[in-house]
Formats: sequence, C-alpha cells, structure tokens
Amino acid sequence: MFPQKKRTVAITGQKSQQLIVSGRTEAIASSAQQRIYMHENLSFSASDFSVYNYVIPLIIKRGSVPIEQIRLSLVSVMQQHTILRTAIRINPIRNQIEQNIQPLTDDIYSFQHSRDVSTSKQLDHLLTNESIGKYFDVENGKVLRCHVVQRSADDHDDLLHEGDLIIFVIHHIAFDLSSYKPFLKAFERACWVNEYQQSVLTVPQYIDFALYEHALLADTKAESKMNRSRLFWANLLHGYDWNRTRNLVFDEDRTNRLHSGRGYSTAFIINQDVIDSMMLFASTNNVTMFSLSLACYYAFLFKLINHNDDLCVVSSAANRSVEEIQDMIGMFVNLVLYRVKIEPNNTFEHLVKQVQKLSKEVLVHNSLPYQQIIESQDKRENNSLPSAFFQYEPLKLAVVQKNSIELTLSEGSVISGYYDRDLNHQSGISLFDISLTIIHDHQTPSTECFLNCSADIFKHQDDVDQLSERFQHILTQLFLFPMPHESIQKLTILLPNEQISLSESSNTKLFSYDPSTCTILKSSTINQQMSMTSASIFWLDALHNCQLDQPLSLPFDRYRLANKHRTGLGTSISFDFGQDLSHDFLTYASSNNISLEHLTFAIYFIFLFKLTNGQTDLCLALNINNNRYRDELKSIIGLLENIIPLRCQLDPHWSFHQLLEHVQEITTNSMKYSYFPLQRIFDQHPHTSKHAFLDTSLEFISYSNNNAVMIGDSQLVPASSSFNMNEDEILSASDFSLSIHH
Repeated sequence: MFPQKKRTVAITGQKSQQLIVSGRTEAIASSAQQRIYMHENLSFSASDFSVYNYVIPLIIKRGSVPIEQIRLSLVSVMQQHTILRTAIRINPIRNQIEQNIQPLTDDIYSFQHSRDVSTSKQLDHLLTNESIGKYFDVENGKVLRCHVVQRSADDHDDLLHEGDLIIFVIHHIAFDLSSYKPFLKAFERACWVNEYQQSVLTVPQYIDFALYEHALLADTKAESKMNRSRLFWANLLHGYDWNRTRNLVFDEDRTNRLHSGRGYSTAFIINQDVIDSMMLFASTNNVTMFSLSLACYYAFLFKLINHNDDLCVVSSAANRSVEEIQDMIGMFVNLVLYRVKIEPNNTFEHLVKQVQKLSKEVLVHNSLPYQQIIESQDKRENNSLPSAFFQYEPLKLAVVQKNSIELTLSEGSVISGYYDRDLNHQSGISLFDISLTIIHDHQTPSTECFLNCSADIFKHQDDVDQLSERFQHILTQLFLFPMPHESIQKLTILLPNEQISLSESSNTKLFSYDPSTCTILKSSTINQQMSMTSASIFWLDALHNCQLDQPLSLPFDRYRLANKHRTGLGTSISFDFGQDLSHDFLTYASSNNISLEHLTFAIYFIFLFKLTNGQTDLCLALNINNNRYRDELKSIIGLLENIIPLRCQLDPHWSFHQLLEHVQEITTNSMKYSYFPLQRIFDQHPHTSKHAFLDTSLEFISYSNNNAVMIGDSQLVPASSSFNMNEDEILSASDFSLSIHH
C-alpha cells in the first residue's frame, strides 16, 4: 500500500534532495497523512465520534469583531494554506494514498454561529462536542471548521463581544501541535488585510513537503539518511515480542478487543518538592527532563505490568528539521518507538542513563516514517502500536492552552486563548491503552500531567484516578527518598494506604472498643475486610514467572514415587547448635541488626542452593504458625495458621550480607501479606496443575519466657518440647522440611 518508488520533483543524483515549490495540486500523501488516514479508517472506523479533532478555543478579550470578518479571514487563510482544503483518498489505480488540493468553495469548510450559550455547563458541553464531533470529510478536503459563539441571548447583532468565543476545529490529518502558532498568526494577519501580498505559487506548500519526503525515502544509496535509519530501527526492535500480552490490569481480556476510542482522563500537578528534586537530578546527572520523565514512566510501567522487563513505548517527534517547514501549517508529527530492556537489580540512575542514550539515538533517526519503522518487524499490515504512549511538552508549545497568546484582530479588538480544561488532552478520547502527557514550565517551574486510559480496558474513572496516584507515588519514592541509587525492584506501586502495617491495631469497624466483646469473632470475617487488592497485586508480582509446578532438584528426586503410591511417612532428625554456635548466631544477628529468623532463612537458602547444584530461583512453603497479623486477633481462639510461598531469587555472586538483605526484604514483604489465603494464590495461577513448592517447607518457631501464666500463687510456663523421636518414621506432608525452634 506504500510503494517505495514514485515520481518526484526533488533533485536527485549527486545533489541532496531539496524542498522546492512544485505548483502541484496532486501528489502522494505524506507518511503522516497516510498513517492518520489508515488508523482512522481501520482502527477507529466503527467509532461514533471523531478521535482526530484539534480544538483551538479563543475568547474575545477586548472590543468586538464582526462575524463576517472572521469568516472572510478564515477563507483567506485557506486560500493561502492549501493543506486546509486538501483531500486525502486512496487511488485504486496506483494503489496508494494521495492528496488532492481542492478549489476554495463554500462547502469545503464548516462555519457555525450559535447564541445563548450562557452557562458554564452549556459551554462545556459545546466544547466537548467540538472535540469529538464528526464534522469532517477528509476524502473531499473538508478538514476545517469555525464555530462562533455569542454567550448572550440578547445579542442579535453580527458582532462578537467581550466574553464571546471563536472555536477553530481542524482535523489532525492537516494539523499538528506546532501548527498552532503559524495558523493563528496567519488568521491575525488575514484580519488586517483581506488578501496576502504573496502568491500561493511562490511559497512552499505542504504538498511540496510530501514530495520532498518521498524523494528522501526513495533514495536507494546505502549511506542515505533513511537507509541508516532503517538499519537503526531494525536493530533496536530486533527480538521484540509484539504478540506478548502486557496486561495493564489484572483481569484484562484482549481477545478480539475492538478500539472504541473512548477513554477516561485525569489531570494532576506533580508535587513541587518532587519537581525541584527532579530538576536537581537532571542537572547533576546532565540528562534532559524528557529522558528523566520517560525513565519514570518506564519504572511505573515496569511495576504496573508485573515486572515485564522488555518495554516499548511510543512517542511523537515534531519532524520539522527542514527550515522551510518550521512555520508551515500541516501534519508533520511522526511516531517513534523507545524500547528499553529493564534490569530489575539495576538502579534507577542506571535506567535514566540508559534512556538518555536511547533518546539521543532516536533523535537522529526520528524522521523515518512509523510505517517503515515497523515494516522490519512484519507489522506493517496490522498498523501495530504499543499500548503505552508518552509525550513531553515544554509549556512554550502549549501557548493556546495557557492563555499566553494574544491576537489583535482590529483596532481595539483583542482575542486570547480560552482555557477551562485542556480539550486536546481531556476530551474523553484515548488512542492508546494508556498515555501520559507531561507539560513542564521551566520558568515557574511546575509540571502538569494528563493521564489518558482506554475505556476498553479501564472500566471506571476511579481506576484512572488511582493510576495517577500510583504514578505520583513512584515519583515520591524516587525523588523524596534515596531511591535513585536503589534497585528498581525495590519500588512499589502500592499506595501508602494499601501497605498494611504489621503494627496496625486500630481503625477497623469490625471490633468493639471492649476487648472482651471480640473474642468470638471469626477470623474469616476479618480476612474479608483486609485489603485483598493490594495483597493480590503483591503475590502476582512476587511469583511472576515462578515455576510453581517444578520441584527443587533435590538429590532424592530420582527415587520419587507417583503421588498415588506415596505413604505420607517420613524420617526425622533433630539437632541443636550447641552453646558456642548459638552464641555466635545471636552475636551476628545483633551486630548486623537482623532477626534470627531471617538469618536462619538465609543460611537455609544457601544450603538449598548447594544441595540443588546451583539452582538460583528457590521457592518453598513457609509455615506461619502464629498468623495473628492484627492485635485484634491475638485474643481469638482458633486455627490461624497459614502457608505462603517464600521465593528467593539469589545471585551466586552476592556476598552473604547481600543475600541477608534480600532475604530480609522478601520475608518481611511476604509476611506482610501472609493473610492472603493460599487458595487465592493458587487461583492466580490456573494453569499450574501441581504446586510443587509445597514439597519443600520451612518454619521458624520462637518461644518466649513472657508467656508465663499465674493461677493463684502458682506460675505456669511453657515447657520446651523434645525433638527426640523414638521412631524412625513420622507423618510428613512435605518431601523436605526444616523446622527451627528458638
């Protein structure tokens, strides 16, 4: 559909291609036009609203403007800038998408006049309709609309007065963010003079850029810019699994999912302390705010998509490298891909440098059209897009949104940008599954973010609001705590209110303030009220890619019996450490500020590592004998034991102290969510037929002298149990278990 060789007016041969005035009215469409046309007609053809409307709302700030003057000035702009009356359609004979400049007629644009839009609600409804309305006919060149709004019902003259609005709506196939300024300046100029001094035939038009671009793409020389870019993109994306499911939500179903284009959005301001810290980090490490912000987005997605370490994010490039097109109205934006393989044990600082290096390379090669970028991945026929989009916009590009532009249309008549909400970021539209736009004001400095999520995946506005809180929480960890030098693995996407403290003993409605009234309350009732969502996320994360159905490679496995022949009998042996070794244990634990439980667990993992001949991903069953994780449960009589997986992914090159820190972290986190029922953990892995990790178990039981009970004048204390067994055979539920009593 996108032929590589068509006629061009660009100069070829030994000279480099140049953008010249061609005077043509028909030519192949630019790559950006082709991409928009294909996406609108394939991905969003069934949508009942438009996903590619650019809205420019302006308000009369002073004076008055004749409505007819606005219309005539708009016609003048369309006469001068032919892209605003250019049709895009498929030529079936040449089998290509072409553009055709149309004559300037009354039906080539839309002009509407409304009165009595007095309330904010009415105006908001009107602006929303402008941002999603199907007003255009791209195949016949109708890509521009103007809606003038008189707020008062009493205005029956043909003038717009202070507070009235001019709303321009332009289809994205003819317009991009960088076109705002030249379009508004052209409109202002047209209001002062009804016709331009310069002929259309003497200035480059957008169709000339399309011909210039096509000549660049058709250059077959191996050292040409486009061929070097093709090689770069092929290498960058080599091996990326486009078919791998990257779920943004736990129960997401992507089977035959259609793109409705509908979405939820939320806007938020990043904490000023975070911004100050980010700018200091960027300055100290000599990285751009774009690279730093993108690295934050990667860290967020890494935690959100359950530690998926091969991430590809799509972003946009202005693609206006040629001087002649800097102030040209048209669609130049290209989509580029940022692929990063995250190493969880590396620091965030390392990730930032990785992203900075990638950003510099992408900048050199960002003019190769997106269609050709994905051609090397055999994805051309699907117009594939990654699910995540990222955009960083300095405030100077958002001149309209922030009222920072003023136009003088006549003597004493001034208009400025109207801003109640960002219509181009908060229109209820989402082209991607998830997109983050960051608008940074370097002068203030302040940063506003827009998070848009597809309604096909995220079912409620609350889901997106919470997602924005999770992103801000990631930023807080990175820049208000010493996390840039810590491993990315240590970041958590769980919000503070989801992180259940082991010492929490209040703020529950399940218990009376009188302790005597809660002794018969069932533990199952309490379980139902705990934060199962955060626990579910934790266990999904902790056991990601864990081979739960694969037993540890222990030496006796060669004699394993089938389950139906197992007797349940086992052999037990007990031993103690002796006084000297016990003293050394206590001293080491105390001097390193680590519990005996964590110390013995670390040693056991080393033992298993050696016993399994170097197996590094070790998952076993941890018996929780006193699973009373809330103070309210301590007085309840009943069975409160549980079994949880304890997974240790050790690095053979670690020192023992590094292993201790890792074991301390995984044990603490696993114990925090030990209330999550084992069956629920099993349910998260429905394709695992056998839970082999249960065959190897571990428990730590601590006895304390403060358990003495007084009955009258008599004191009863727990007696230590004897480990000496008279029988060689005992009942055993595990193949291999260790029970430590202290």
